[in-house]
Amino acid sequence: MMAVRILIADDHELIRRGLASTLREKQGWNVVAEAENGRRAVELARDTHPDVAILDMTMPELNGLEATRQILADRSSTRVLILTAHESEQLVREVLNAGAQGYVLKSDAGKALVTGVEALMDGRPFFTSKVARLVLEGFLRSADGDGSNGAAPTLSPREREIVQLLAEGKSNKEVARALGITVKTAETHRGNIMRKMQFDSLSDLIRYAIRNNIVGA
Repeated sequence: MMAVRILIADDHELIRRGLASTLREKQGWNVVAEAENGRRAVELARDTHPDVAILDMTMPELNGLEATRQILADRSSTRVLILTAHESEQLVREVLNAGAQGYVLKSDAGKALVTGVEALMDGRPFFTSKVARLVLEGFLRSADGDGSNGAAPTLSPREREIVQLLAEGKSNKEVARALGITVKTAETHRGNIMRKMQFDSLSDLIRYAIRNNIVGA
């Protein structure tokens, strides 16, 4: 039986316990770390070198997308499976662009999680059936020329981190402390984000963060 080292990140302790219990039923599978937020998940991934990281999409401090990018930047051999309640073609694209190989809806986790980890360990991507249908429909629309090619402004990974922290109510000083930068740099990033995205107020930023699943509603 293949030995698999697994990291789980979810801000709900009961969900983490349930996932860990399910995964430990497989012989040779070891849950080496559990994290309550995305930033802690990145730290634990550096320490424990998991084969698979199962990340909740919506977590405080650092969401699943940004945690995926940072984990894979440190250790490209880790396979990432995103666990989420959201069904969105755009979100699936963002998950894939971040480097994750799996996308499982929380409603399907009971029956699909083990299968998903097995697929990732075999080098295959894994999507639950609803998500696979979204991917296919998006591909067909693109092939028919219906995809949007608009050049809407996009945020860098660091800017998305800052948007999440600001949307969670962090001050410039708290953002600086969380990211290890100066308050002046945090203020500069905030100003650049407001101009780039044409936000008139913090409320605009918060609405953007919720709409794009950077933070939970």
